[in-house]
Amino acid sequence: IRSDVVCLCECECIYGVNLHADIHIRETNEQKLFKIANELLQTEKAYVARLNLLDKVFYAKLIEEARKDTFTMDVVKNIFSNISSIHTFHSQFLLPDLEKRMGEWTSTPRIGDILQKLTPFLKMYAEYVRNFDHAMDLLKQWTDRSPPFKAIILEIQSQEACGSLSLQHHMLEPVQRVPRYEMLLKDYLKKLPQDHIDRRDAEKSLEIIAMAATHSNTAIRKTENLKKLLEIYEMLGEEEDIVNPSNELIKEGHILKLAARNTSAMDRYLFLFNNMLLYCVPKFSLVGQKFTVRTRIGIEGMKVMETYNEDYPHTFQVSGKERTLELQASSEQDKESWIKAFQETIHISLQKNETFKSAFKDVEEISELGKRAPRWIRDNEVTMCMKCKESFNAITRRRHHCRACGYVVCWKCSDYKATLEYEGNKMNKVCKDCFCILTGHIDSEEREGKKKGILEIEAAQFSGNSIMCGFLQYCEKNKPWQKVWCVIPQKEALVLYLYGAPQDVKAQSTIPLLGYLVEDSPRPTDPPVSFRLSQSKSVHSFAAESEELKQRWLKVIRMAVTGEVPKPPEDNHSTEITQEPSSNGV
Repeated sequence: IRSDVVCLCECECIYGVNLHADIHIRETNEQKLFKIANELLQTEKAYVARLNLLDKVFYAKLIEEARKDTFTMDVVKNIFSNISSIHTFHSQFLLPDLEKRMGEWTSTPRIGDILQKLTPFLKMYAEYVRNFDHAMDLLKQWTDRSPPFKAIILEIQSQEACGSLSLQHHMLEPVQRVPRYEMLLKDYLKKLPQDHIDRRDAEKSLEIIAMAATHSNTAIRKTENLKKLLEIYEMLGEEEDIVNPSNELIKEGHILKLAARNTSAMDRYLFLFNNMLLYCVPKFSLVGQKFTVRTRIGIEGMKVMETYNEDYPHTFQVSGKERTLELQASSEQDKESWIKAFQETIHISLQKNETFKSAFKDVEEISELGKRAPRWIRDNEVTMCMKCKESFNAITRRRHHCRACGYVVCWKCSDYKATLEYEGNKMNKVCKDCFCILTGHIDSEEREGKKKGILEIEAAQFSGNSIMCGFLQYCEKNKPWQKVWCVIPQKEALVLYLYGAPQDVKAQSTIPLLGYLVEDSPRPTDPPVSFRLSQSKSVHSFAAESEELKQRWLKVIRMAVTGEVPKPPEDNHSTEITQEPSSNGV
């Protein structure tokens, strides 16, 4: 030991090296962990206040009015979905636990164990997010249709508690909350030492929360865009119908418009979307409407080009079917930015028009369409039209086959004819999508690039990459038992998809398995080889063909309900169970 090194502090020293610096680093890290935990608590308080506004004010007032038969209670319930359950859990369980923990942080500096209590209730968010687009549609319909409905909402929105925000803005909060937990947990784990007592719980919580966020990622990704659309809708005086999930804002900003006659420049504002340009005149108003739409120009057929004007630099021209505009940017850089945004938007629109975006898997290459006979999908492999997704029945919506792709479609979707090369160029009945490709016709729906909903994923697409799939009998509440094709996909291993048949292009429903209670003893009224999944008031009953198949399903489901990701069976053939229905329908 060196005798010439002297320590003047009162801390422990090793070989005369002062440990103060290391202590200060640890203290700083601990402070960061406390700040993250405190941020979680403060945002949770604000979130519960927003939930209370939705549940106890908006929802309660509308239900009270619905009891007077002004409008139906079902409308209100379908708009607010399960907001009451979400509010109850956060206000009575999660928030009190967080407040208690922060009060005893000195002795128990951890939050991972508390957030693990959240994970079984994430199914509530899946239900809310799945219903969100439908809720927005209903809200708009009834605001336009019912003056009393609209009056109640406007009266509440004028209150200080609303913060000058619309009901739609407040309803976005639950959609955004799970990603918020994920972000805070990631930040927390970055600061958490590897040997910390909370490490394991925090990592497990993050894994499950991230999985839940992934299940709802389609709707969550739309949230910020939808929020922006609502803001623009309000700025335009709530007159332009732009709040649509298919609309995406590309760029906005002030611009000068050159007059055609005297080339004077006038202040204007542009909103460029993926499918249109809104050319607006600013209104000098501190509140309410800020712009008036002068022209709406479609992206289809639009052209953009640089122009040169000695008196007005940085100009370019936008030419559409509805109108041609000569515009002046604030700088050369601003001009290039606008031109690039227009060109990319036009290019993507052209690609959508030229690309066939239907659900072709491995049936036929587009280039081979009509040149050789397709493989026909069997009637019993689908329960709904593979194009419009409407359910088949024996009277008004019977099954037909497209002679080009082999898909099973309804009469409405097969009411087209085109020549097929493999039939000697004779006219044959084809579906709408094949008609578009074979004739070069693109309809308006294809131009707009209609997006798939959360349930619109083909059963066959999931079945080929699943942890488990097969036929089961299914009963929800007191409804009749029915045969369904069940799939737990590898990509969403904590979600059970229910289809009518193995080739259906849209699921009937999904069950996020996290937090469900599994009961494997049949009730007196149930089939002998049955089991149930229950959570709160939600009960789903299933029956397998044999005890062996039942146990194989239960092995996978019991792992999924706890948040553990099941692994596919080693034998590839064992993942698909009873694909061909037996005589008893299981």
